[in-house]
Amino acid sequence: GQGASSSITTTTNENISTQMQEVYETLNILASGIQTLNDDTQRLSSESIRLQSSIESVTQEFSSLKLSIQEQSSFLDGVKPNQEILQQDVASLKQKVDDMQYVSYDGTLIWKITNFHEKMMDAQSERQTSIYSPPFYSSSTGYKMRARLYLNGDGNARRTHMSLFFVLMRGPNDAILKFPFNYKVTFCLYDQTPQQRHIIDSFRPDIKSNSSQRPQSEMYIASGIPKFFPLTMIQQEGNPYVREDTMFIKVMVDFDDMPKTLLPYALSLNPGLPIHIHQLMIKQEIERREQSQSQQSPTSLANRPITLTMSPNFTDISDTLLSCELGHDAGSSMHVQQTPIEQDANEMVSQEPQETESYDTGITCVETRGDDDDPNGH
Repeated sequence: GQGASSSITTTTNENISTQMQEVYETLNILASGIQTLNDDTQRLSSESIRLQSSIESVTQEFSSLKLSIQEQSSFLDGVKPNQEILQQDVASLKQKVDDMQYVSYDGTLIWKITNFHEKMMDAQSERQTSIYSPPFYSSSTGYKMRARLYLNGDGNARRTHMSLFFVLMRGPNDAILKFPFNYKVTFCLYDQTPQQRHIIDSFRPDIKSNSSQRPQSEMYIASGIPKFFPLTMIQQEGNPYVREDTMFIKVMVDFDDMPKTLLPYALSLNPGLPIHIHQLMIKQEIERREQSQSQQSPTSLANRPITLTMSPNFTDISDTLLSCELGHDAGSSMHVQQTPIEQDANEMVSQEPQETESYDTGITCVETRGDDDDPNGH
C-alpha cells in the first residue's frame, strides 16, 4: 500500500513540477510581453511628445501665416485706394500738361473736344454731365477763365440743347484786376466744312450777378447760354460740326466791343494765323465797310432796317430829325419823311410819356450829310 501511495505522490509531484514549469514559462512570456508593452508605451509616449511638439510648432507657424495673410490683405486693401489716387494724380498731371499745350494769353481759346460720342453718352447717362475746357487768360497778367459745356443740356435745356457757359477762375493777379467782369463773351461752334456755317452766339455777364464778381474759389459760378445749339442738329449723322469724332468751339472775350455784324467775318479767319494778323485783317475789314457805306447812294437806305430812338416829348414823326441805328453804324442823323406807318408810330408816342424806348419800323429815310449847297441839309 505504501508503494502505491509513494507512486501516486511521485506522479503528483511530477505533475505539479510540470505545471510549475509551464506557469514559469508563461510568466516569462508575460514578463517579456510586459517589457515589450513597456517599451512600446515608452516609444509611443516619446512619439506623442514629439507629435505634440510638432503640433505646437505647426500651430505657431499657422498663426504666423494667418497674421502674414492678414497683413498682406491689409496691404492689398491699402494698395487699391493708393493706386486709384495715383491714377487720379497721373490723370491730373496729364490734364495739366494738356492744358499747358493749349493755354493762350489773348482772351481767346480754341477748344478741341475729342471722343465726342463717348462724352455725349457719358452726359446722357449722367456719368459726367459736363466737361471743362483748358484755362486761358486775357493777358499774361489778366483774367483766368475757362468754358463749361453740358453736352446733353443743363436745367430747362436738358435733353434739348447743348448748354455752354463761361467760368471765371481764381487767378494769381485778381487783386489788381477790375471787377465786376463785364466784357462780352462770344462762343463759336465751328462748321468743319468749307461752307463755314459757324454757330455764333454772344452774351454779356450781368454785373449784378455773383458770376461776374472776383472769384472766391478755384472756379466761380458759371454764366452763359443754356440753349446754345439744338441736340437734334448735333446728333444728325454727318453734321458739319462733328467730324472724326471731334468738335471745335472757340471762346472769345471781346475787349474792343466789336460790332455784332463783324463777328461772322472775324470768326471765319484762318485760326492758324497769328493774332496780330487777325487784328490787322479785322481793322482793314472795318475800314472797308465804312468806306463802302460812305459811298452808298441815299436811295439805297430806303429798304434797310432802322431802329428809331424816340424821346418821351416826341409828338410828331413827320419832318423830324431823330437819332437812329442804321445797319451797324449807330447815331447817324436821318431825316424822316411821312409814310403810312406814321400813324402807328404817332400813337405809340402820344401816350403818357415813359422812359426812352426803341421801336422797329419801316419808314423811308434819306441820309443827312449837312451839305452847304443844300439849305435843307439833305
